[in-house]
Amino acid sequence: MLTPSLMHHLSIIPDFRQAWKIKHQLSDILFLTVRAVICGAEGWEEIEDFGHEKLGFLRQYGDFESGVPSHDTLARVMALINAKQLQTAFADWMKACHDATDGAIVAIDGKTLRGSYCRGKDKAAIHMVSAFSTANGVVMGQIKTDEKSNEITAIPELLKLLDLYGCLVTIDAMGCQKKIAHQIRRQGADYLLSVKDNQPKLADAFEAAFPMKVIANYAGDAYTTVEKNRGREESRYHVVSDVSHEFQGLICEWPDLKTVGAVVSFRQEGDEPPDEAVVRYYISFAELTAEQMAKAVRQHWHVENKLHWFLDVAMREDACRIRRGRAAENLGRVHHIALNYLKGETRFKGGIRRKQKKAALSEEYLADVLAV
Repeated sequence: MLTPSLMHHLSIIPDFRQAWKIKHQLSDILFLTVRAVICGAEGWEEIEDFGHEKLGFLRQYGDFESGVPSHDTLARVMALINAKQLQTAFADWMKACHDATDGAIVAIDGKTLRGSYCRGKDKAAIHMVSAFSTANGVVMGQIKTDEKSNEITAIPELLKLLDLYGCLVTIDAMGCQKKIAHQIRRQGADYLLSVKDNQPKLADAFEAAFPMKVIANYAGDAYTTVEKNRGREESRYHVVSDVSHEFQGLICEWPDLKTVGAVVSFRQEGDEPPDEAVVRYYISFAELTAEQMAKAVRQHWHVENKLHWFLDVAMREDACRIRRGRAAENLGRVHHIALNYLKGETRFKGGIRRKQKKAALSEEYLADVLAV
């Protein structure tokens, strides 16, 4: 993920300001913001402070002829940058520097930027839907849901931004929609979709094909996993089959449906009796074994503990109170860019927060992060 590549893609974003009023180049403002967030800056004032302390370093990469923009300038410009063009630039950058191998899992999931909610201005919190490559832990693209819509309408727009050929796209139950499945197949990818009551015909077919008595004595392909963590034990029992007669009437609705499966999970805390069993259902175009489905389902949740958790804990995204114009959405994308850079640097064996602090302390290490 070379810095010149990122700046090349960001250069497509037009500068909305009147040319004769421009004191700081838009590329310098974007470059400063990304680099400051990589080093742990959390607001416009901290980004400005970073710029003053690292001006010599920044001039190795950008112009900065007029020095560092003020925090007011940063806030105003980032609030007015075209969010869709920044979104496209990010996705194109990731296409250029990230090759998804055949069978790679791309998890689609949403996250609410809680700090963007403003009661006084009757402004709802922004909800972003991201595509996450689980193999190397990077964000491939993201899109904001419309205020009066949800992930169902946002996911197709996100998919259009991505090169998914040969990948296995995993989505939770909200994204289990016929149009989304068709679009994934048109883009040359496989799908693995969670099924709930929002698709009643599918849910009924699963209940008929996989009642608990059948799962408990399953004669087909099955796979069990057991995870122990901090006194908690969770057991998961996975079963899969080809499309059985219960699903025959649905094949024409769900493109190229080949595999159906169920996961039964039990959770136990210490010496307490296990919780009631939870059953989840899945459909897929890919011909998956029970073990392959188990790994794919588990990798889907990496988007929670390897993306959303880092954004909240390491970058304190939910604590951010930036709300002006498009600034919250644009800064959310900057967080994703910064996280991709930090995860791309693998020689230093530290967590994201530790990498941020090291980058803030060492210009040599920051240069290494920018060059990965």
